[in-house]
Amino acid sequence: MPLRLITFIAPIIFLGFIILPQMVRILREYERGVIFRLGKLLGTKGPGIIFLIPLVDRMVKMDLRVVTIDVSRQEMMTRDNVPVTVDAVVYFRVVDAESAVVKVESFLKATSLMSQATLRSVIGQSELDELLSHRETINQKLQDIVDRQTDPWGIKVTAVEVKDVVLPEGMKRAMASQAESERERRAKIINAEGEFQAAEKLVQAAAMIAAEPIALQLRFLQTMREISGEHNTTTYLPIPMDLFTPFMKKTTGETPKA
Repeated sequence: MPLRLITFIAPIIFLGFIILPQMVRILREYERGVIFRLGKLLGTKGPGIIFLIPLVDRMVKMDLRVVTIDVSRQEMMTRDNVPVTVDAVVYFRVVDAESAVVKVESFLKATSLMSQATLRSVIGQSELDELLSHRETINQKLQDIVDRQTDPWGIKVTAVEVKDVVLPEGMKRAMASQAESERERRAKIINAEGEFQAAEKLVQAAAMIAAEPIALQLRFLQTMREISGEHNTTTYLPIPMDLFTPFMKKTTGETPKA
């Protein structure tokens, strides 16, 4: 009797070890299982313990965490005919596991190729200055287009970032020369504005001195004080030209007016 019992129980235990792993599945919190029963979509289950019918049910496991893919370097022309090499990174996650399994063969490959095509299209419609100085606008435009195209697949694109923009060496030298010329232009404009403001102040000062001649005498005394305060052994004393006017008129034969 014990031998017969062992003979009867042994196959059951053996089948249990084979069938039980196919019947019971455990899904983590970030995982979902898309169940097919005899090829027909049954639904999405998880997380936790999932029970399947062996040889009847088939489960496709989907990860709902954010996935990162690198968009390979793309050589393209901008709208102003400048050759550039651009690469990017795309962040997305699966929000509808059923659509990601049923509506597209490989959502990872499809999203990557869609990102490459969109990157080439957007860069080709943008000018170089916009690509360099308005990177956030380009990123947002890329995200909107890729997200709209992948939405039927149950994919949510959270961000698209252009990582690097490589320019030809000749273009780099031209941009450096342009920047240097722009700095020189600004420096000349600032210098000219300073000269103009200084001339305006000198005209205003001359008008005030002309209105009040005593101001010239006060300025003369102030200048003498500044010269004497430098501990110089030689003092320069300016003489007004009005003192030489009578002598100049006498030399030319003119009679000075009383």
